This record gives sequence, C-alpha cells and structure tokens, in this order.
Amino acid sequence: MKKFLTLAALLATLQLAAQVYLNPNAPLEQRVEDALSRMTLSEKIAVIHAQSKFSSPGVSRLGIPGLWCTDGPHGIRAEVLWDEWNQAGWTNDSCMAFPTLTCLAATWNTDMALLYGKSIGEEALYRGKNVLLGPGVNIYRTPLNGRNFEYMGEDPCLSATMVVPYIQGVQQNGVAACVKHFALNNQEDGRHVVNVTLTDRALYEIYLPAFKAAVQQGQSWSIMGAYNKIWGQYACHNHRLLVDILHGEWGFDGAVISDWGGVSNTDEAIHNGMDLEFGSWTDGLTEGRSNSYDFYYLAQPYLKKIQSGEVGTKELDDKVRNVLRLIFRTSMNPNRGFGSLCSDAHAAAAREIADEGIVLLKNAPVGKKKTAQPVLPIDADKRTILVVGENAIKQMTVGGGSSSLKAKYEISPLEGIRERAALNNTEVRYVRGYVGDIGGEYNGVTTGQDLHDDRSASDLTAEAVAAAKQADLVLFIGGLNKADHQDAEGADRLQYGLPYGQDELISALAQANSNLAVIILSGNAYAMPWLCQVPALVQAWFNGSETGHALADVLFGDVNPSGHLPFTIMPALEDYASHQYGAIAYPGVNNEEEYKEDLFVGYRYADLFGQKKPLRYTAEGREFVIAPPAHKPLFAFGHGLSYTTFQLGKPVRDGNSIRVTVKNTGSRAGKQVVQLYIAPEKSGVIRPVKELKAFQKVALEPGEEKELLFTLTDDMFRYFDADKHDWVTDPSPYKVLLGTAADNVQTVK
Repeated sequence: MKKFLTLAALLATLQLAAQVYLNPNAPLEQRVEDALSRMTLSEKIAVIHAQSKFSSPGVSRLGIPGLWCTDGPHGIRAEVLWDEWNQAGWTNDSCMAFPTLTCLAATWNTDMALLYGKSIGEEALYRGKNVLLGPGVNIYRTPLNGRNFEYMGEDPCLSATMVVPYIQGVQQNGVAACVKHFALNNQEDGRHVVNVTLTDRALYEIYLPAFKAAVQQGQSWSIMGAYNKIWGQYACHNHRLLVDILHGEWGFDGAVISDWGGVSNTDEAIHNGMDLEFGSWTDGLTEGRSNSYDFYYLAQPYLKKIQSGEVGTKELDDKVRNVLRLIFRTSMNPNRGFGSLCSDAHAAAAREIADEGIVLLKNAPVGKKKTAQPVLPIDADKRTILVVGENAIKQMTVGGGSSSLKAKYEISPLEGIRERAALNNTEVRYVRGYVGDIGGEYNGVTTGQDLHDDRSASDLTAEAVAAAKQADLVLFIGGLNKADHQDAEGADRLQYGLPYGQDELISALAQANSNLAVIILSGNAYAMPWLCQVPALVQAWFNGSETGHALADVLFGDVNPSGHLPFTIMPALEDYASHQYGAIAYPGVNNEEEYKEDLFVGYRYADLFGQKKPLRYTAEGREFVIAPPAHKPLFAFGHGLSYTTFQLGKPVRDGNSIRVTVKNTGSRAGKQVVQLYIAPEKSGVIRPVKELKAFQKVALEPGEEKELLFTLTDDMFRYFDADKHDWVTDPSPYKVLLGTAADNVQTVK
C-alpha cells in the first residue's frame, strides 16, 4: 500500500510538471497555448466576461485565478458590493489619493511619472488588484470636457512621453495598466451615443500617439475601449481601431477591456477585437438585474452562436489567449510582492508630484516703487493672512465619477497654510467668500463635511471684502470642483467662466487689497476677466491627500514652483478651435460630430493668432476653413514661472545633435523645462506652425549651469499621409525651436 501511494504521488508530480501553464519559467506563449488546450468551451466563454462589478473569473478547475480590476488612475477605489455600486462597508479600503493626471502632466518630468506609477501600483498590489484602470491619455480638445482632469493635456508628444514611465512603474509590481479610453473620448456630453468623424491625419497625429506609445514603448498589458462611436461603429468593438490599428499596426498582445457597459453588439464584439467585457450594471444591459452576468454580449449569446454553428471558435481562442496573457502577467506572476498602502513613502511621493506640478502663472510686483516685490513667495513679515474661498476647505478626493476615492486623509489648503504659517507666527484667518457645491458623497463614500451656509452672496462678499482690508495678504482659493457639470465624469461643463460668482468676488477682493494671490483648483482652463487686477495667480489642480501641504510648500517658497501648463488657456471659449463651428463640432448634432478643426488643437490653433486670412484646404475629401483665433492666449501651452530666473544659452547644432546651456541666474534653486519644437517652412501640405517633439526638465542651484543634449530623429519630421496610409518625411525646410513655452522660443541656427 505504501509503494502504491508513493507511485501515485510520483505520477501526480509528473502530471503537474507536464502542465506547462503552471510553470512560471516557461515561455509565456507556451503557457498560454497549454492552458488554452485544457479549457472547455464553457470555461473559455466564462473568462471573457465579468463575474462581478470589478472581477472576471479564472478557471478554478485548472487553478487559474481570475482578475480583479480597480478604478484609478489617481488612487485605488474603495470596495463595492459584488453586484452593486454601493460601498461594501470595509474599514480597511482607504487609499493614498495622488494628484490628478493634469498635475502629473504639468510636472513635465518623466521621473515623476515613474514614481507615480510605482507608488499607485504598490497600492493596487496591496489591495489584491490585478488591473489598474488607468492612466487616461485622451486629448484636451475642449475646456468643457468634464473628464479633462483625468487626462494629460492637449499635446500628443507630452502625453506620449509621460504615459510610458507611468505604465512601467505600475507594471513593475505585476499589476497591469489599462490605458484609456481608446479612442476619441474627448467629451462627456453624449459620450454613449456620439459618432465622431475626423481625418486620418488628425487621428494619427493628434489622438493616437499617446496610445501608440503606451502599447509599443510602455508595453501596456491592457487597454480600455471608449463609449463613443467612431466612423459609425462603437469604439469597444470598432474593427479599424482594435483589429487594424491596435493589433495589426501596433502589434498589441494584451487584452482589450470594455468600458463598463461599452459593449452593445455580440457579433461586432466577436469579430472586432473586444476581449473582456465588463458592465455598468450586473448584466451590462439593464439596471439592477442581479447575478445575471450570463446575459453579457460575450456570455450566453456568444456561446449559443458557437453551439448553433453560426460562428466558429477562432475568435474566441484569440480572446482567451489575450486574457490568459493578462492573467499570467498579473495574478499568476511569481514576482509579485506584497505592495504597500498609505505608506509614508507614498505620502512623500504624492506631495513631491504635487509640488512639481503646481504652476505659477503670474507673479507681478505690487506697487510702482523700484523696490516693489512680487506677492509670492510669502514673506515671514506678513503677520496676517486672509484665506478666502470654498475650495480652501472642501474635500476634493470624493466625487468626480469613477476616479472618486476614499482617501485615508486629505490635507485641505487651509490646513496646509495654517500649519506652515505657524512656523512664522503668522495669523491665518478664513472666510467663506462664496457657496458652491455643498455635497460630499459619491456611491456611498462621504466626506463628512457640513458645508451648508445660508447667507446671501452679497453678505458673503461683504464679509470677505471687510476682512481683506484688514489683512497683510489675501489668498483666494477657488476654481472648480468635482460636482456634476464641473470637473466630473458623466457631464461636461456648462460655462467657461468660474462658477458661483467667483469672478465678481475676485474683483472685489482685488479692489480691497492689492496684496492678493489667486489660487485655482481645477483640471480645466477657465476665463479670467479679473486677470489684470490680480498680481499673482497659481494653478494648483486637484492634488489629492497632500493638497494642502504641497500648496503651502509653493506659496511659502519651501519649494520653488516648476510646473508648466499641459494645455493652452485662452481668454474665451470661442478662442478654442473646437468651438468655432457650432454644435456640429461640439457637442454634436443628432449625435453626429465632426472634428472640423482637424489638426489645429490647443497651441496648434493658438499659433494662428495674427494671421489675416483663414487656412482653407481640402483633405481626405473634406473642406476645411480654419479661421485664426480672435485673441492670443492668456497663458500659452508650456508656460510656467519660477521664484528664480533662468537663461538659455545660444543653442549649438552639430548634425542631429543640439546642445544648449541652461543657467540659474537667480538666488534660489529651481527647475526649468526646456522644450523643443519643429516648425516646417513652405511645406507642400498643411502643417501646424510648430509641434512639440521633445523636452527636458533640469534642476539647478543658484548660479549653476548645465548643458542639455537633444537628438533629432527622423520621426520628428514626419506627417501622416492618408493616401499612402503611412508616415512620410516632409522634404520642405524646417526650423528647430527651443524655449520654455509655446510662446517663448528661439530658432536654433
């Protein structure tokens, strides 16, 4: 009997060894094929759709675990019930809230992107997640898009450069990044129904480069489809996007995951590249149909088509292969550690990223004397500081849609300022100034704040003005918030100006006290009718758990601001190209939308200011008329000031190498961003005036000088030829420009 058991054990060991899919040292494709060969038809169908709100099953019979997804991209979302969006009621599912991706993009620092990805990946790992639903890289086309705060700005080069290290940082933890939303998810109004049409050039040159970099350079293990249609077909099963471009042209070998409820057709989902279906409701079709995941488009409806002979299993096997790769790279990755949650290191990372992303937009001296000093940084001799504004106290980590977080803590701007001012024995007073959004709940996560205030706007303004007259310095902290029709998923903004009467309040404060700094928390641009009245202006984003500490770091000069804008701020909504053509260009007419501005998004459009005639051209069978903007930008793409000064030396070109020195000519250590643009001349095809192609951020001590090296590559001079369906080099002459913002560049001779 003893010998029989020993033989059985030996046979079991040999059988196990034959299971290549369980061997982490075997080549990935061998593991995939071995596992696929052992799966039944029902098991294959099961792994390509969800089993709960955020999970999909593995194959329990084979010991293959499933996948657990979590919303990002700014922190790990609180746990919800199996079949519902309501909270699960856990007490250990808080997270570190990191700055939003607009802030990350504003750092113009790939080291910060890597740190961000590594840190949030560790939090996902600790919480047992396999797929982080982020980052987002959709292009900033209109400042009304409620979800712009989740993305990385208006420029494809900036987004593409920043997304790669973020992905690498996440995936070094054995957690998959899921880059979203592929593609053209550039508005929230009508996002489930709008059909976008545009030229191939605009698609390839503006809207796809960040996704391509995520796939080919970042090696992202998954990608999420968008809700909208493109060329009449939904993005989550769009043949051209997923089959021709993603898998065909780019060689993507990961899994395509649907946005929640983004699948709407079984046949298209079968044939057009969708791999893993999740749903906003339990069955992806109707609200509240409990425990009905078998009703998903890629569940029983797909199985029945196979069983009836209507479709074969080739497409199914391809989907399962992609999902198995995702599983082997994540939940069956032997190198996954344990991660960490809300650690001191993550708090430090969140603060450092926020420090580097805050943008000093304006900082003028107060008064006409030659000895007049700028408002910022705050001097120790300021004995009384008045803080005005709801955003100084309102928690911003809750709300905004699927990126809403249950943060372990959130330091408000007022808390951070008071904490830092205490070191100078400075008194900090606070008045409300305005009442905006008093809500503080999203899917069961609550702030616990009571922001009710029944006073009239005139009473609040009068109180703020009276207090401002008594203060040495006034800090107005306002902007947008995470309420509907502001910076939030599901609906776009209703106005370009600041809400809640903030424009009038800022003007009143400026008249009451010339020592005024305006600090705006937002993920979007906004009108500034008060700009000439305000000596100092700071763009502070939504910066998560360490918001108040980071803001105080910059305001008091403990950190020298080094953020640069990832988008252009124009004076009026009409100064954005997407708002030049009426509803057909935004938000669409009868769910049809044409990108009539073509290539001219962001600074590419702003650069046309001053031209006397519109650009008129025909491209891909369409007529385009691009009228120049009526006004120049308030603040250009790439703009950002410092408390020190920098000097760029004369660039020296040697073939494809460009060297330029950067010197800190001021008295404080600081960081500068040097940007390289290519400007075609006398081109035979329509080209933007200039385009960002590279950038570097450099840290310098006072008086220190460093040399930067830029290398010109062939792809910098290419444009997409739709007729050839290929990238071609423009033979026309060109200029190479170096500078610190889109409106501050010099030609490299």
